[in-house]
Amino acid sequence: MDLARILGPRAATAPQRTTQFAESFGVSGMKHPMRIPNTRRALAVVELARDRGLLDAFRQSAMNAHWREGMDLENDSHLAQVARRAGLVPEEALAASRDPEYLDRVDAIREEAHALGVTGIPTFIFGLKTDAVAVVGCQPFQVLEQAALQAGARRK
Repeated sequence: MDLARILGPRAATAPQRTTQFAESFGVSGMKHPMRIPNTRRALAVVELARDRGLLDAFRQSAMNAHWREGMDLENDSHLAQVARRAGLVPEEALAASRDPEYLDRVDAIREEAHALGVTGIPTFIFGLKTDAVAVVGCQPFQVLEQAALQAGARRK
C-alpha cells in the first residue's frame, strides 16, 4: 500500500521524520520505502527460519533489505536474496512463502496479536492483563520507561 494512502499529506515528510528518529537511536543509512509491503509471505519465511534455527539471521537480513537497501519483501527475487543471506535455501524459502502450513501459522499469530489488542508493530505490553499498559510503535526510551513505571515496575 502506498504511504500516501495511509498518511495522506504527511507522507511527503515521513522519510525525513523516520530518518531523524532512527538517527536518534544511532541507526543511519536508511532508504525509506514509499509503500508498505504486505509481509504475510515474508512472515511465512520467518516461520521456516524459526524452524531451521535461523530466525535472528532472517530478521536481520529482512530488516536490512527493507530499510537500508529499499528491497521489496513482496518481490520473489528480493525475498530469495534475503533468505540466502540468512542461510536459507532460496527455493525452499519461496516455497514456504506460499505453503498453507506456514501461512496458517502466520495467520494464527496475527489472530492472537489482535486478540491481545495489538494494533501495530512493534507493540510493547507491560504488566498483567488487568493492569497492562501497551505502547505501539517505535518509541523513545522515555515513553517505554513511563509505561513500565505505570504498569508497576520499580527503578533499580
